[in-house]
Amino acid sequence: MQAPKFAASRSFHQELKRRTNAYFAEAGTAPTGNKSLYFKAILLTASFVAVYLHLVFLTPPTWVAILECALLGGIGAAIGFNVMHDGAHGSFSKSKWLNQFAAFTLNVMGGSSFMWNAKHNLIHHMYTNVEGVDDDLNAQPWLRLSPDQPRRMLHRFQHLYFWFFYALLFIAWIFYMDYQKYFQRKIGEMPIKKMTATDEGVFWGFKVLHLGLFVALPIYMVGFLPWLIGFVVFACVAGFSLSIVFQLAHTVEHTSFVVPHATTNKIEDEWAIHQIKTTANFATDSKIISWLVGGLNFQVEHHLFPTISHVHYPALNKILRQMCLEFGIEYNEYPNMRYAVASHVAHLRQLGRR
Repeated sequence: MQAPKFAASRSFHQELKRRTNAYFAEAGTAPTGNKSLYFKAILLTASFVAVYLHLVFLTPPTWVAILECALLGGIGAAIGFNVMHDGAHGSFSKSKWLNQFAAFTLNVMGGSSFMWNAKHNLIHHMYTNVEGVDDDLNAQPWLRLSPDQPRRMLHRFQHLYFWFFYALLFIAWIFYMDYQKYFQRKIGEMPIKKMTATDEGVFWGFKVLHLGLFVALPIYMVGFLPWLIGFVVFACVAGFSLSIVFQLAHTVEHTSFVVPHATTNKIEDEWAIHQIKTTANFATDSKIISWLVGGLNFQVEHHLFPTISHVHYPALNKILRQMCLEFGIEYNEYPNMRYAVASHVAHLRQLGRR
């Protein structure tokens, strides 16, 4: 499959980059992370390690263990939002190795930073909500996320059962989808670049490490059934947290879903405007939500500036909103998370109808 082409870049994107560069020049700060981000990264990582060690080696009472497994899943998702995500985009730090270290937190928890880079950085960020290209829309046959996907009878109830499949995301990701991409050498219909010997070693080495840390060692220490219950709780909390945050950014009522022209394979908008139309923000005034989800509630800013750390998104939000007013571009934003969730459910309900 050939990748679609965007319309030629016009004045909007150029002016946006000019104003953004002017902001950083005036503020005298780097577009990467800062001390507050590094402190949060250390806090989250240390908390994850502490809870893991307590669960595996100190064997708390059952009810405490279940609560700690849920907490571990929440912390793991927060590390993904705040540390891994910035690191994978090269925005966590000025240091290349520190960015790589941050991105590898995904590998430790069972994912593949190589596959994530291909699926998320290269495909999703370039072709957001483009049917047949953006693999984030591909949840068939269980969910219909785009109006151009086939409708099945079970989709009539998808706005009721979606949470179940969102909870299973992490388990499916680390035990199935990464391997599917590895052996098929493509993501959806888009081929991925050839893996080097180092890429191969990192992929398999961390998969083995994850199985040792999160499967073999816990089973040895606490037994199979306690591990199974605890791991499912951990993975479902992490999976649902990751799923809902990313779905609220794109699969809601007011975002666009794009199909390239059948003959020319072109998309009518320039890339920057396409990103604004296909993406939505939520709860940008909530410091708590912003802290927990690593600024991914500022998803529009993230899609336009993926190599800028999320700690700068509130300032970029003001620049972008002003520009959208000047250029007459609709800016999608929900005032709080509750409204965004309601819009996502309404979107699923609408797509499930005949």
